[in-house]
Amino acid sequence: MSKNNLLLSLIAVRNGFYSEVSIGITANAFHLLFHILWFFLKHRPRPTDLAIGHLALIHLVMLITVGVIAADLFESQELWDNITCKVVIYSYQVMRGLSLGTTCLLSILQAITLSPRSSCLAKFKRTASHHNHGGFLFLWVFNLSISAHFLLSTVATTNCTSHSLMFVTKSCSLRPQRYLPRLTFHILGIFRDVSLLGLMAVSSGYMVTLLCRYKRRSQHLHSTSLSPRASPEHRATQTILLLMGVFVLLYLMDCMVASFSGVWWKSDPVRLCVQMLVGNGYATISPLLLISSEKRMITFSNSCGIRRLSVQLVIK
Repeated sequence: MSKNNLLLSLIAVRNGFYSEVSIGITANAFHLLFHILWFFLKHRPRPTDLAIGHLALIHLVMLITVGVIAADLFESQELWDNITCKVVIYSYQVMRGLSLGTTCLLSILQAITLSPRSSCLAKFKRTASHHNHGGFLFLWVFNLSISAHFLLSTVATTNCTSHSLMFVTKSCSLRPQRYLPRLTFHILGIFRDVSLLGLMAVSSGYMVTLLCRYKRRSQHLHSTSLSPRASPEHRATQTILLLMGVFVLLYLMDCMVASFSGVWWKSDPVRLCVQMLVGNGYATISPLLLISSEKRMITFSNSCGIRRLSVQLVIK
């Protein structure tokens, strides 16, 4: 590939990445603000609302952090110091782990919400929202611990670069670790991803089974010409199942891109940009999916409009 073609490809992928980050930050901020207002205005929250708000907060911080990383890759002229590199890379890795964990927790909560009264999960319906805080605390502690090795291995790039260092950004690199610590953290990372993806698969399969059962019952009770409208729980379940599918698809694509694009010093910058584009796609797509299916936003906007109109009439 010639230098001109490489430059054009890099500019195109970079612009696409900045557009993705901008849209994701705006959508997550809007979604998080809605859940905060909904909570403080004393509306009755759903069991999954806290998890969805937590996911929006995580993705907001994650996209802001990756925006800072991209600025160092493409725009920055000054190199970061060791502390800045450690904080930025560590924060990004923690947010990625929390994104996976919170998505898994969201699928489990929705499976509990959808479960019938005769199910063994029915007894968790009343207490599920109370156990959210414990689940979030466990996710934070676990991911802060499992990503701690980035605080040790991340270093600021010096003028005299070494081929033993792994490229992260223009300012930051990863120095090689000893075999045993590297193997330990690698196994823990694989265990986390496989376990959470397995739980997501089980909960998703359970929800699909319940939805199919509900559809068969509806066909017996109603004629095909007058199909019943899906309940809010079923619409939310369909949205979360779509969210799970998008996450798994982008996760697999991220793994494939990462396996083909080595992150050594002489790596292709276009491949690095594509990897960042794919790796952060879920943080941008997820709030758009959730917002598009959130009918409470219309109700909330209408109620705010009615209140504003009544206040104006009283003033007049």
